[in-house]
Amino acid sequence: MYWRPGCLFCAGLFHSMDAAGIAHRRVNIWEDPDAASFVRSVARGNETVPTVTIGDQVFVNPTVQQLTAGLA
Repeated sequence: MYWRPGCLFCAGLFHSMDAAGIAHRRVNIWEDPDAASFVRSVARGNETVPTVTIGDQVFVNPTVQQLTAGLA
């Protein structure tokens, strides 16, 4: 999961993913320029977080329900 400090949407999704038992790795786009570049490449040039990848799927600002469906 690509995120940045201070992002309330990220904090909410972290909580929802933890509650749903969805394991994830966190990548801070403010500390990783390559991660920030990737997020821009899938979010119309914006650094929109949270952005989550599941295999080849990319979810920009997803709900936990979208992620659960992506894992199915």
